[in-house]
Amino acid sequence: MPFYERGPVRINYKEVGSGFPLLIIPGGGLNSTMASLETSVPFNPMETYKNDFRCISADLRNSATGQSSGPLEIDRPWDAYSDDHLGLMDHLGIQEFLVMGFCIGGPMIHNLLRLAPERVVAAAM
Repeated sequence: MPFYERGPVRINYKEVGSGFPLLIIPGGGLNSTMASLETSVPFNPMETYKNDFRCISADLRNSATGQSSGPLEIDRPWDAYSDDHLGLMDHLGIQEFLVMGFCIGGPMIHNLLRLAPERVVAAAM
């Protein structure tokens, strides 16, 4: 799997399909990983939507079983995770996108909407 890197932050991500970009935030609390999309949700959104969208997902920074890493940002944890998602979209050359989130993805979407409302076209939590 490829990695997006920004300073000491290293984000493991995956993308499948083509079409309008759909960022998929896996559930699992602070241990959110792409692997959980295959086993912990009612359906695998990467597989389900790959024929209609450019599906993108990533391991959460420092999740126990994921491959993303970076320093803990105690004073701004939610913004740090949003920085990872928005930075990944920038890395991929994506300005506007759809976003779908499971479990912890819901609050993360709220934060994305707060920080970058002009970039999020629609959201499903």
